[in-house]
Amino acid sequence: MTRILKAFISAFVPTLMASLTLWMPVYSHGEQKVKDIEMAQTESGLRKATFAGGCFWCIEADFEKLDGVVEVISGYTGGRSENPGYEDVSSGRTGHVEAVQVIYDPARISYERLLDFFWRHVDPTDDGGQFVDRGPQYRPAVFYHDEEQRRTAEESKRALELSGRFSKPVVVRIVKLTAFYPAEDYHQDYYKKNPARYQQYRRNSGRDQFLEKTWQPARDSSGGEGGKRYAKPDEAVLRKTLTPLQYEVTRRERTEPPFRNEFWDNKREGIYVDVVSGEPLFSYRDKFDSGTGWPSFTRPLEPDHIVEREDRKLFMTRTEVRSRHGDSHLGHVFPDGPPPTGLRYCMNGVAMDFAPADGSQA
Repeated sequence: MTRILKAFISAFVPTLMASLTLWMPVYSHGEQKVKDIEMAQTESGLRKATFAGGCFWCIEADFEKLDGVVEVISGYTGGRSENPGYEDVSSGRTGHVEAVQVIYDPARISYERLLDFFWRHVDPTDDGGQFVDRGPQYRPAVFYHDEEQRRTAEESKRALELSGRFSKPVVVRIVKLTAFYPAEDYHQDYYKKNPARYQQYRRNSGRDQFLEKTWQPARDSSGGEGGKRYAKPDEAVLRKTLTPLQYEVTRRERTEPPFRNEFWDNKREGIYVDVVSGEPLFSYRDKFDSGTGWPSFTRPLEPDHIVEREDRKLFMTRTEVRSRHGDSHLGHVFPDGPPPTGLRYCMNGVAMDFAPADGSQA
């Protein structure tokens, strides 16, 4: 009886399983990742962000290095047809671009940080493709999922424009996401599956060479390599252009009276810049009412533009905050701020100018 049963199983079960397989849904690797992540997103509060920056092999590999990023999916978006394939998109006729969908934990990494990382891994001045990959299917873009992401992306783009990092206009489009289609299985995690081919492509693409040249540290505050830099005017110009109070605060490290500056209660959307050099310093998104009468922020918009120094004046030890290129005294930072940083950057209002997000006059 046992031998008969074994014979039956050997003969019949494989056929049964093959038949059942025909009725099971078949997903590509990317589609299955989307389904798994959508379930995890519902359970754990994960969020999505979508970016296009040329070849999705490279953008996927870059974003997956970030702490707080759970998964990155290569795919297509922004086109006219549904469910496009690689051949359709690469022809440039469907209107789609190669893109990545980043699944991230907002408790560990912010959307602002993702945007900053994105700018530093593309050429935002090139709308005809990216590096060696040419054509509309490789043009860079930020695809926002909701109004909050749209406002944040537009503000981040404006900060990049104001930074003077690039001499040419920033042309990256910020558009609403309509549909995202995962790419074929062999495109997902390509850098892991085909490391030799991927590294060869990346070296020859020109991407890393551009990024290294563009984002290498400046040699001095007045220029150096990597594009335009902000600089401090000479003493004669400062005395002529600054008000007496601005001069006393920024050059002689004085403190303005509380509640009597222009920005302590300012609630407009925009960016705060150094009154001497114009370099971006803080965002309205990080501003909060500290009750002190001075503009207060939880973090700088451009950490590279901030210098912190020990200050032992007034019989106490504090941390002074200065602008890197303008060398302006801005204020002090204290460890008594609200989340997410727990810091309070307490700034002198007269040490800053304000650039409204809508482009109007401050």
